[in-house]
This record gives sequence, C-alpha cells and structure tokens, in this order.
Amino acid sequence: MDYIKADNISFSYDEPETEEQREVLKGVSLGIRKGEFVALLGHNGSGKSTIAKTFNAMLLPSGGKVYVDNMDTMDESVLYEIRRRVGLVLQNPDNQLVASIVEEDVAFGPENLGVPPDEIRKRVDDALKAVEMYDYRLNAPYKLSGGQKQRIAIAGIIAMQPDCIVLDEPTAMLDPRGRTEVLNTIHKLNQEKGITIVLITHYMDEAVQADRVIVMDSGNVLTEGTPQQVFSQVELLKKHQLDVPQATELIYRLKASGFDLPDCALTIEECVAALEPLLNKASLGETYADH
Repeated sequence: MDYIKADNISFSYDEPETEEQREVLKGVSLGIRKGEFVALLGHNGSGKSTIAKTFNAMLLPSGGKVYVDNMDTMDESVLYEIRRRVGLVLQNPDNQLVASIVEEDVAFGPENLGVPPDEIRKRVDDALKAVEMYDYRLNAPYKLSGGQKQRIAIAGIIAMQPDCIVLDEPTAMLDPRGRTEVLNTIHKLNQEKGITIVLITHYMDEAVQADRVIVMDSGNVLTEGTPQQVFSQVELLKKHQLDVPQATELIYRLKASGFDLPDCALTIEECVAALEPLLNKASLGETYADH
C-alpha cells in the first residue's frame, strides 16, 4: 500500500506577464511506499519539484488528489498532521536555517509543534547525532560548510519526527565532499531509521543508489522502475534529452559497436566487472579486429 499517492494530479502556475497559466503537471499518478528510497529525475521544467511540493501540501493540486497515509492534502483539518509526517528539505540550506545557533535552529520545528521542552532537548540531540553534527550544536550556522548546513537543515526536519523526508536537489549547490556527506546521511536515515526518502536529483550516480527511480518529462511520468530497469532504457532517455550514468553510457556504446557485454551497468564497479573478461581475452593475445 502506498504511503504517498498522487492520483491523476494536475497543477498550473500563473504567468503574470501573459496573464495565462502554465500547466506543469498533466494528470500524474504515482505512489511512494513506506520505507522506500525513491529518486525522482527529470530535466528543468519536467515537474519533479512541483510534484514533490504537493507531497506535504506546500502546493495543492488544481486537479486530482494527493494522499499521505490516506489523508487528503486538500483537507485543511489534517494539514498539520501531513506536514508533521512529510518533511521537505530545499536546495539551498540557507533558506531553511532561521536561528543563530545550530541547536536552536534544529529546535525550531518541534517548538512550533508544541513539543514539551524536555522532549525538544532529546529530539535536538538525537537529530544532530543522526546527521553527525552533534559536536557543532553551539556553532553559528553561517560558519559551517555547505554540506554541514544541509545536514543541519535535515536535522531540523528529523527533530519533527517525520515518516518521510522529501529532498529537492539537496546536493545541487555542494562540492563533492558536501554531496558525499549529505548522501551518506540520507542513506543512514533510510536504512537505520526506516524513514521514507524521496530524493529529487539531476545526478545519475545518486539515482542509481535508490530502490526505485521515477523519471518525469514535460509534466508526466516517462518511466519508472528499479535503477536497472530505468537506465537500461538508454535510447528512450536520450530521446528525451536525459542523461544516464557514465558506466551505463560506456557499456551502451561498446555494446552498440558489437562487443558482447551485459545490457546495463550502473556503477564503475559493475562496468569494470563487465569489461574484465574482454580485457583478459585481449591480454591473452586475442584480437577484436572485426570490431
């Protein structure tokens, strides 16, 4: 059973200059199961960020329905519960940091929920430990690196004890080290705490680590499935100007040139394993002149 369900939803933005509406979602249906790690892909304008914001009722669909644990996001009486259960982490952590001390920032959400002070103290400590930022609890957020700021933003959501965290391109503004820090945190929360993760990203190497990948294009779901199922559709993805992992691209090109290789490799390790038999044959003196 789906924990989050989008049922034939549509959404349009007002265009002030033309006084017209731009349709961003066009009858999208999809589901997210509890405890799942889902990567949501698509180029700019595909609708992926818009649909993510409907998951915690930051945006309400203009048509269709979104349900969170069977609660209708259009029902104002359950809005508080929905936003408590589904936390949203934005691309720029500076937009979510509100206090001058790290632990005060993490406490902001639980305080607004009316959580008792003793419980807030425990939640803040637990959340900072979960993202490995407890030692920075008395620091000023503005002095932290981008990756550290993003982990503090995630801690602020964790302290509200959500069932699901939606992350809208949380690594887009980070350097490689910061990206690694944030991704490790996300995976830890999913695997150790069972928190449902919806990761919006344009990095293919992040998407291959998910349980399931949903690809959006022009306001619709283009394809979905396991990373293996999705990225083996190289021609479909390229037709829609979407990238595939570098390892997948290399295997695809070699296979198209006539080499006997598996249909898809997602990681460098899988690519090396696929190429190793060919390289071993070559080292034994076999040639591939016919290629």
